[in-house]
Amino acid sequence: MAPVSKADKKAAVDAAAWMFNVVTSVGIIIVNKALMATYGYSFATTLTGLHFATTTLMTIVLRCLGYIQPSHLPFTELLRFILFANFSIVGMNVSLMWNSVGFYQIAKLSMIPVSCLLEMVFDKIRYSRDTKLSIGLVLVGVGVCTVTDVSVNTKGFVAAVVAVWSTALQQYYVHYLQRKYSLNSFNLLGHTAPAQAATLLVVGPFLDYWLTEKRVDMYDYNLVSVLFITLSCTIAIGTNLSQFICIGRFTAVSFQVLGHMKTILVLIMGFFFFGREGLNLHVVVGMIIAVLGMIWYGNASSKPGGKERRSYSLPTTRQQKLGAASDSDDNEDKA
Repeated sequence: MAPVSKADKKAAVDAAAWMFNVVTSVGIIIVNKALMATYGYSFATTLTGLHFATTTLMTIVLRCLGYIQPSHLPFTELLRFILFANFSIVGMNVSLMWNSVGFYQIAKLSMIPVSCLLEMVFDKIRYSRDTKLSIGLVLVGVGVCTVTDVSVNTKGFVAAVVAVWSTALQQYYVHYLQRKYSLNSFNLLGHTAPAQAATLLVVGPFLDYWLTEKRVDMYDYNLVSVLFITLSCTIAIGTNLSQFICIGRFTAVSFQVLGHMKTILVLIMGFFFFGREGLNLHVVVGMIIAVLGMIWYGNASSKPGGKERRSYSLPTTRQQKLGAASDSDDNEDKA
């Protein structure tokens, strides 16, 4: 039996990371949809705070067991990350409230171009023509699947802009912090989850009341709804961890592009669990276009030159002059 190459091992781990993220993300969306639609728990920001509180408990247990080693993250970096992450969560909730579903989906799709721009500006990444076209094909496919009615107003547009940029910056920052401070996913979650849990659990009830005119403490909690909340928080541990793993192993752009597979799976799962009226011919066509775009993106971005960091070199004439000067210096030394 031939030994497994390093590239094969990496491909297997990458595939496992993606599968982990897809399964947990689709699972939490289905559970939350049932919790909110069936049991009327409409406190999205507070629920997210509970997700991070549960994730914090997981990191504490793992640290006590020795699976998370001590690490350092400067307070200013942590504060910047929390601002991006919390503005992302709040912005998305407010954008969904103030905009039509169609414009909300368009705003989510625009995160890919924004993430590309961030990588081009800060990481000097260059994309090939095929990579750009494949991203465009994914955007078209997902747009056909999800965008229906489109209406926009000023405050909704501002909320969407804040949500898109803060989300793109948060996802870029996940990759940046892991790379700069040599943090793995568990380490980074150990730093960020407690701060996010604390801030969202303080702000969440007030924001949810503003959005829904309902108080979270007045909700009619019962055994079934508490079980769904507990299940949502448990799955959220995997969702938060897998997001950090995937962005750390890849980039925010790849995470966004291939992450739209979750959108397609959610549409399919919704068709099976919540009714058949949402799946029609144009949605199926959009799914096929998006999947083809994802396959194309995977092939195009993995090829040499498909997605690479720019290297700045001196112009040829300048290099020749320097080379000639160096040769003359050598000759003088020999003389």
